[in-house]
Amino acid sequence: MRSGNGGVRRSRLTAEEVAAIAAYGAKAIWPPGFQIYQRGAPADGVFIVLDGHIVLRNKIKVGRGFVPVIATVGQTFGSEGLSPTAHYVTDANASEETRTMFLSGAQFRALVRERPAQTIPLLSQMMSERAYLLEKLHELAALNVDQRLMSTLSHLSTDGSFTASDGRLKLENSHHRLLCEMVGATRESIALALSRLVSAGIAERRGMTFLIEPGSLVPSFGENGSRDGSLSVAREMSPS
Repeated sequence: MRSGNGGVRRSRLTAEEVAAIAAYGAKAIWPPGFQIYQRGAPADGVFIVLDGHIVLRNKIKVGRGFVPVIATVGQTFGSEGLSPTAHYVTDANASEETRTMFLSGAQFRALVRERPAQTIPLLSQMMSERAYLLEKLHELAALNVDQRLMSTLSHLSTDGSFTASDGRLKLENSHHRLLCEMVGATRESIALALSRLVSAGIAERRGMTFLIEPGSLVPSFGENGSRDGSLSVAREMSPS
């Protein structure tokens, strides 16, 4: 789904839609840090996140990686397993205790045969996630570090795992590596970009923690198709 500001909004399955296909899936609870699968392993079926979140990561070299997406509640991951003779294209790790539902390829085909109407929301969800990944490829090619950070923070603000009790996005020191891997930038570049958010009044810093009001992260697009972090901070945030 495309949002009015020009970006792709992350969709998610509703609790009712997940319940409609629950008879075909197997539920599991993963402890924090557990690796569900590795890149290159034979893939089968599709996972749905019920609680918590899953980090999909590609290792670049020792100590460094790239995170194309985080799968949160109502979203899927591992859907490459629905194609024949497939292999997983990322590692998948539970960053916190996470519950998932898994539909094997055989279970997915049974769902399609027996309850086609309940299959449509799941297929729509996977297509929406594909559109989000294509949008992220555009961001990597066309946007600077500050702009990509704004987009990433907007995404994280939709996941309760990253928000404080008052609804503000809460970024702690432990999240900086994840930001680097999602934005595709060095730790130093991320630190400078966060400092510019503080200077622009978008973020509040408390020690090593940054608090950000999600409403301040709404991006806008110029006529050339590039994304500006915010009209109010365009003068504060210079390209990197």
